[in-house]
Amino acid sequence: MAEQLKNLYSKEFIEKLANKLFLSYPNFEKENFINSIFDNTWQDLELKARMRHIALILHKFLPSSYDKQLEILKEAKEDFTGLEAMIFQDFVEVFGLNDFSNSMNALEVFTINSSSEFAIRQFILKYEDKTMNQMKLWAKSKNEHIRRLASEGCRPRLPWAIALPKFKQNPTKVLEIIELLKNDKCLYVQKSVANNLNDISKDNPQLVIDFVKQNIGKTKELDWICKHACRTLLKKGDKEVLDLFNFDKSHHINLTNFCYDKNIFLNEDFNFSFEINSHEVIGNIRVEYIIYYLKSNNNHNKKVFMISQNSIESTKKRFQKKQSFKNMTTRKHYIGTHFIGILINGVEVLKEEFYLNDTRN
Repeated sequence: MAEQLKNLYSKEFIEKLANKLFLSYPNFEKENFINSIFDNTWQDLELKARMRHIALILHKFLPSSYDKQLEILKEAKEDFTGLEAMIFQDFVEVFGLNDFSNSMNALEVFTINSSSEFAIRQFILKYEDKTMNQMKLWAKSKNEHIRRLASEGCRPRLPWAIALPKFKQNPTKVLEIIELLKNDKCLYVQKSVANNLNDISKDNPQLVIDFVKQNIGKTKELDWICKHACRTLLKKGDKEVLDLFNFDKSHHINLTNFCYDKNIFLNEDFNFSFEINSHEVIGNIRVEYIIYYLKSNNNHNKKVFMISQNSIESTKKRFQKKQSFKNMTTRKHYIGTHFIGILINGVEVLKEEFYLNDTRN
């Protein structure tokens, strides 16, 4: 998790939180609360661990009644939005699992201008049917944040969150939510629906393919959801999905003038360019490139990157790209032979090798 994100919970944030809580609860011990937050573990905690730490300390300084705690937190939440506000939902996740009704009400309030997508998952695991029924009600809300929660909260593979193994195996209940939201006019909700379907495609690709077959061509918004939902399947070159989006014709396209760096250095860019042309209008086309990264065991791991996905109404098109070979926390590069490939409508039409050297002296 990116280190800078944990710094959302700065001293200024904690002081603001303490002041807001004091306004709602005059017995709140502001100074003791702040000192308890910044204990000897604080510096080593990452974002989600800091959320949990704040929730646990909050509990010690609020009244013992969960009902009263929620009243105070709801008033304070009005002055907090976005990712930083998820401390309120985290409180519910930790201390509200045995009070379904009050917790659902709190998560509905807290998700507005923030998101309860992480916290709701513990309730799905403990009260699957009750929680999914609640989410069906949320899917009909007038508020876009609440409607989005209905989809985002039940994604089988939501990033940074615990997985939902039963929904990875059988997403039928998730698809019921998606059916309620697939025609939503809000882009915020549409993105969540598409991401949810993309999650499903990783374990149950045929269910998503069937969804696309049933819904493509109905509205512009639903077409967008269908294509975005299939991005993993498109990257894998699934022929049925490529056909559904008319990326099935590539035999008329030639790739020429491929130029690339045959030798590069660590922490620099790999540059390449090429042209595609045809004796007729190129038309609907998906152009991607693959980097076959050398791994520590001397095998190669391929990663696909998008270049272009649209209709080209001409007989030729030139592309120029670069790929960073700077080491990151998410990827370490190894010295040696790598490969680049070019995909046109899911078909690899070219593959060349290049060599990564150690950093320049």
